[in-house]
Amino acid sequence: MLGLSKLFDSNDKQLSAIRPLVDKINALEKDFEQLSQEDILQKTSQWKEELGKMEDPKKVKYLDEILPEAYALVREAAKRVLKQRIFDTQILAGIALHQGKIAEQKTGEGKTLTATMPLYLNSLTGRGVHLITPNDYLARHGAGWMGPVYNYLGTSVGTIVEEKAFLYDSSFENVQFEDEYARHLREVTRQEVYKCDVTYGTNHEYGFDYLRDNMSYSLDQMVQTNPR
Repeated sequence: MLGLSKLFDSNDKQLSAIRPLVDKINALEKDFEQLSQEDILQKTSQWKEELGKMEDPKKVKYLDEILPEAYALVREAAKRVLKQRIFDTQILAGIALHQGKIAEQKTGEGKTLTATMPLYLNSLTGRGVHLITPNDYLARHGAGWMGPVYNYLGTSVGTIVEEKAFLYDSSFENVQFEDEYARHLREVTRQEVYKCDVTYGTNHEYGFDYLRDNMSYSLDQMVQTNPR
């Protein structure tokens, strides 16, 4: 019992350390409601440009500094395009993920929406961020469902599934999927998707692409080619 008590105490301490960040994000909400989409796109471009000039150790610190603004921006985008407001508990989980911790959420508690915050923040480095799902359906569904949020933020997103790859394109109508959230997924090459800011896929697809790349005879045959 003592061991369990220490474990729960540790979780409480970590959550207490994160809560001030949630307060900062909430304090920005009213101001961010006044931003136009052009203002939001400008913030994304500005952060990408500033991070592009930094060395890796400075990037980590900078991401922590802009986290409240970036998460508040994702919340605002989700409110506008999905009509869903990200809850404080989801923000707590999103901060924990950015910090390299494990965040457990039950079915229906909004894991897909939670992930958009750390994915967006870390994609600003320009190196590409990968989300791993258990199966192809969830990879396709996640990219298609959250695609409008990323699109509103000026962030590219795609998905790698078995034998195919898709890019979220708001101007494209895909009739091959029954899933309504996948209707804006346009088929492209795997290489194009790996160059996206955010990529959804399964562990076996990422793993086999990595192995195939290591057996390639030339760079143009490789698919995981994000150079940054």
